[in-house]
Order: sequence, then C-alpha cells, then structure tokens
Amino acid sequence: MTTESRTSGMTMRAYGQAVLAAGGQGLARLALMVLGAVPGCVLPLGAAWIAAGATVVIMQEYYPVVLFALIAAILAGGLVAGALVRRTANRTRRQLERWFGIRLPAVYQPMPVLESDERGHWWTGYSYHRSRTVAKYAQLLHWAFRDRTTRAEMLWLVVNPLVTVALAGPVAFLLLMGTVYAPTGPRVVDGAGPFSAGMASTLVNIAVGLGIIGAGVLVAPYAVRGYVEVARRVLDQDGRATHAQLTRRVAELTETRADAVGSQAAELRRIERDLHDGAQARLVAIGMTLGTIEHLMDTDPTAARELLSEARQSSARALQELRDLVRGIHPPVLAERGLGDAVRLLALDSALPAEVCVSLPDRLPAPVEAAAYFSVCELLANTAKHSKADQVWVDILYRAGSLRVTVTDDGVGVADPAKGTGLRGVERRLGTFDGVLAIDSTSGGPTTVTLELPCELSSPRTSISFGKA
Repeated sequence: MTTESRTSGMTMRAYGQAVLAAGGQGLARLALMVLGAVPGCVLPLGAAWIAAGATVVIMQEYYPVVLFALIAAILAGGLVAGALVRRTANRTRRQLERWFGIRLPAVYQPMPVLESDERGHWWTGYSYHRSRTVAKYAQLLHWAFRDRTTRAEMLWLVVNPLVTVALAGPVAFLLLMGTVYAPTGPRVVDGAGPFSAGMASTLVNIAVGLGIIGAGVLVAPYAVRGYVEVARRVLDQDGRATHAQLTRRVAELTETRADAVGSQAAELRRIERDLHDGAQARLVAIGMTLGTIEHLMDTDPTAARELLSEARQSSARALQELRDLVRGIHPPVLAERGLGDAVRLLALDSALPAEVCVSLPDRLPAPVEAAAYFSVCELLANTAKHSKADQVWVDILYRAGSLRVTVTDDGVGVADPAKGTGLRGVERRLGTFDGVLAIDSTSGGPTTVTLELPCELSSPRTSISFGKA
C-alpha cells in the first residue's frame, strides 16, 4: 500500500468520524430543543384544559357553561404562557450562544413609572385608573404588547413548538423507521443457513434500516441549523430588534447633550464672573489710578510715583488672574505637552504625594484630553479633601480604542456620587464623550476610580513613562 493511499484512507476515516460526531451532536441538540419546547406548549394547554374542566364541573347547572369554560381556559392558558414567555426565550438565547456563539440581544423598553394625581387616580403613561393594582396590570399589558422584544418573545413561544415539530419530526421519523425496518422488513423465508436467501434478505433489511438511521443522523445537524435560523429571525428579526436600543441611545444622547449645554453655559457664566470681578475690576482701578497720576505729575510727583507703583502691582495681579483664568479654560501645558505632562504637573501641585504612570500612543484628541484632565483634577481635589489618604496613584493608558484613567488612594473609602456634586460632574463630563465612570470604594479603603473614554488615535507610536511627585 502506497503512502498516498494510506493518507487517503486516513482522511476518509477522519471525515467519517467527524460526520458521525456532528450527527450525534445534532441529535443531542434536537433532544434539548424538544425538551425546551415541551413546557411552553404543554403547560399552557394543560392549564387551559384543567381550568375549562373545573369550570364545567363547578358551573354545570348554568346554561352558558361552555362560554365560561372557554373564558377560564383562555385566562388560565394566557397566565401560564405569560409566565413562560421570557424563560423560554432566554433558554433559546443561551442555547444559541452556547452552540454557535450567536448572541441575540434582549433589550426592553423602559416601563413608565406609575404616577398619582391630585384626585388619587393612577396614570400609567397611557391611561388613568382609580386602583393602583388595575393600573399596574394595565400598564404591564400595554407595555408588553408595545415592546418589540417582548412581542418577539411571545411570538417565539408559539413558533418554538411548531418549528421543533417540523424539524425534529422528520429526523425522529427516520430514526424510528430505520429501527423498525430492520426486524420487520420484507424477507424471504425459503432456505436456511448462513448463505440462504432468508439470511440474505435479513442482512439487506438490517443494512437498509441502518442506512435510514444514518440518514436521520446526517439530517440532524441541518435541522438544528434551521432551528437556529428561525430563532434568530424571530427573536432578533435579522438584527432589526434594535429599536429599543436606538430609543435608549437617543435618550442617553439627549441627556448628555443637555448636560453638555448646561455645563458649557455654567462655564461661560463662571468665566464672565471671574473677568468681571477680577481682571476687569483691576483694569478699571488701574485706569482711574493713571488718571489721578496724570493730574499729580506736576503738583505732587512723590504721590504720583507711589500711585504709579501701585498701578504696576495691580497690573501684575491682573495679568496673573488672566493667566489663571486661561489655565482654567485650557491649561497651556495640556495644549503644548499633552495629557501625560499635564497630569504630572497636577501631581506636583497636589496636596498629597502622587505617582503617575502614563502609557499613551502619541497625542489624544484635544476634547478627550481636556475631559480627562479636568476629571483627574476633580478627583485629586476630592481625594485631598475627603479621603484622608496618604498616597495617590494615577495610571493613564490607551488600550483597544479606549483611554483608561485610574485614580487610586489609600484613604478611608466609601466614595459615593450621591453625597456630592464632584463625582456627578465628572460622570456628566464623561457622558458627553460616551465615557463611563466606575467606582470601587469599600469602607476602610482603598478607593479606585476608573474613567474610560472611547477615542481614536492617528499615530501608532507608543511612549511609556513613569513619574512620581
């Protein structure tokens, strides 16, 4: 036997083993599909049957007993089916993710909050009701039929047993037929012995039965794929079940836009107030002092020189205030040297000893740098004011299209955004850029605050540096 023929034989054997393994896996998954579809079909029908029978027994003396039985069956079956809707859909989602790595999103629209008016009526977001319980269930039903994901799950509760029977039925029929055909197939009864016609017909029946069983095994993986495709189209509707996601995204963007506009307006008011109360007032005073000096130049040169010295000092203070104001708007070191050096300068000016580690690929976009810089500034100020810490660590790195900044201190912990405006302001600032703020702060410390800002960079060059202040 040549090497080529041996290789070909090994390849065919490996292929056969792979086919049998796929078929066995398909059969196992079909069995799980059937077991998963049984509760969603049997339990509602059983509850409806029991409710209808009980109604007939209880109300057999009344004439419209059939009508009452039908109503009871619908109510009981509907309640049981409603309890199984989300459970059945989630089981299917887990199966698809475990089998094929397909993730089907389950994003639900937010349910409106019940509100009570001055008359004591409850507003569901759609209608008024006197009873809170009635309003609650009316809101639940209205929301369930309006939410796209919930409607898809209710449809899947009906489609799941039907598609399972349609796909698993032929496979089960082939397996059963192959199993039955081997002993019951047509055979010749004449003759006896290992080479007789009867034995030959028996072997043929067994071979045909095994072939039918093999056909069922080979078809099983395709039945599973058909099931997956139907589930994906119903539960995810070819990827169009993102309406709730888009609605939530629009709400988030609306909120962050309002926060950004509000923060910008507040910042403009602060700049105007600082200019009016600081540099502008000093410049006006300098102008008045220069006018006085002009009148005293000829009559009292000594007083004029003293006023001139005061005017020079006032101009220096006004210049320093303008520099501080500009630094508060956009620090020059941030514009010239980037986020890493700007944070190192913050660490040098910090009230607590701070270590800064920076790993950044070149420069970040200017708005992202500004948001990260002022967020770190606020966090360092909060740490120095509230944490009772002895040391602060700031880590800045860029990974996978996202800027991550981590500020850690060894203070007393229990940092809570609800207790002040600093952390909430940082969260709103990051929200403008789709950033997130994560806080890990237990009683006794330490406290770790992590900022993440998605951003893109244009240069692949990476610089890693470490600094201690």
